[in-house]
Amino acid sequence: MKLFKNSLVIGGFTLISRLLGFVREILMANVFGSGPMANAFVVAFRFPNLFRRWFAEGAFNSAFVPLYAGRLESDGQDAADQFAREALSVLLTSLLILMLVSELAMPWIMRVMAPGFLQEPGLFAKTVLFAQITMPYILFMSLTAMLSGILNAHLRFAAAASAPIILNIVLVSILLSSPAEPAVAALRLSIGVGVSGLLQVVVVALGCRHIGIKLGLVRPRLTPGVRRLITLGVPGAIAAGVVQINLVVGQVFASFQEGAVAWLYYADRLYQLPLGVVGIAMGVALLPGLSRQVRGGDEKGAAETLNEALVLSAVLTLPAAIALGVLPVYFIEGVFLHGAFTNQDAMATGHALMAYAFGLPSFIMIKVFAPGYFARENTKTPMQFAALSMLVNVSLGAALFFSIGFVGLAIATSVAGWVNALALGIGLWRHGHFVPDRALASRLLRLLLAAIVMGFALMVLAEPLRTALNTMPFYRLLSAVSVAIIGVLVFALAALMTRAVQLHEIKSLLRRS
Repeated sequence: MKLFKNSLVIGGFTLISRLLGFVREILMANVFGSGPMANAFVVAFRFPNLFRRWFAEGAFNSAFVPLYAGRLESDGQDAADQFAREALSVLLTSLLILMLVSELAMPWIMRVMAPGFLQEPGLFAKTVLFAQITMPYILFMSLTAMLSGILNAHLRFAAAASAPIILNIVLVSILLSSPAEPAVAALRLSIGVGVSGLLQVVVVALGCRHIGIKLGLVRPRLTPGVRRLITLGVPGAIAAGVVQINLVVGQVFASFQEGAVAWLYYADRLYQLPLGVVGIAMGVALLPGLSRQVRGGDEKGAAETLNEALVLSAVLTLPAAIALGVLPVYFIEGVFLHGAFTNQDAMATGHALMAYAFGLPSFIMIKVFAPGYFARENTKTPMQFAALSMLVNVSLGAALFFSIGFVGLAIATSVAGWVNALALGIGLWRHGHFVPDRALASRLLRLLLAAIVMGFALMVLAEPLRTALNTMPFYRLLSAVSVAIIGVLVFALAALMTRAVQLHEIKSLLRRS
């Protein structure tokens, strides 16, 4: 019940953020399409975003939260706050050095991240400029992530979960007020990224202050606690950021095909809605509770928590994966087809979305299984599995890109996701930390059957529904939303009929809520 409530809080705010993100992407597609400024901004923004996942979300959700929670449980609030001050000082110093080096080295960094842009010097120069402007986002978001980790350890999720909404509010405001000139709009968006990062720090800092957390800066020192944080955090950061790393690898190849960076980006943004709402929420909500169960010796309870998280994730993820897999172009047209975004763009982006949809359940499973290791202060094993996943992604992506083009990169990312997810799950099972039973297998199979039934229903209803609505304004978007709502209803009915979800469970959950 706590897992459901915490996931609901995080997922609710994440849903708001992702919906605003949709508005942002719709406006971006209208202004940029798949043109050069779209490619330049996407590449520039992905660089600080990658390090945000590595240094911030990865390191602190995988290493800092269990260590801070352990200090809180065993030594009290003052000791936990002292550890947080030590970690904050070292983190801030490291990030300032990283920012300075990256600003100076940005032309060479962009040569690695988007080598295909070198063929167009003007595009490459803009990409370097935008990346330099967005770099402070790393600093701000790392501070946000650390303060969010403190709040999460206290089981306070609202402030941290709501902070990302600010990014989309700022960028949407800029897109609505910017002139139609793509280069000017991209420049303003780059500045807006940094501004939004600063505002997010303020939100979570106020949240910490509200619950009485006393933080400040001390002289940066490698204390035993900080050394332990680094030991756990470096492999944990790599493991937690593997999906982003794989996307960057795909971007390197995609930069050699005109429009491919933007197509993969728009497809990524659409499947990130269920991934963000379910996967990220589940991972963030799981870790503090699992850490306390493991530290308290409740291994049985921890294993049951993972089973419950898998079922809940499947309920919320499988229908999304099936829907995006069977109607990818339909949803892309509904969201993005207007302005500078053409039918050709919609078709290309839809092909990439279909490939990503195949990997969506695996990306969610990673978010469920990884906390099973992090809660036990084991970040080395997930890093090894992440390295295997990256090897699969690079080798398969290179082979497929040069044979079938950019869609091969999306296929490689999904296959790599499954390799990582299965390795994590099997590893937990072999050590007795994850105990799947017949009830879990039966439940998952019934949920899959319900999702497949929903998929067939959507394939039958989608085009007639669009035809019926084609006299209305924004009929593509309206039909896409309508199909999504119908899909939810059909899946719910099919899940009840197959007994994948039982009515008394829903009543009990609502009553307890």
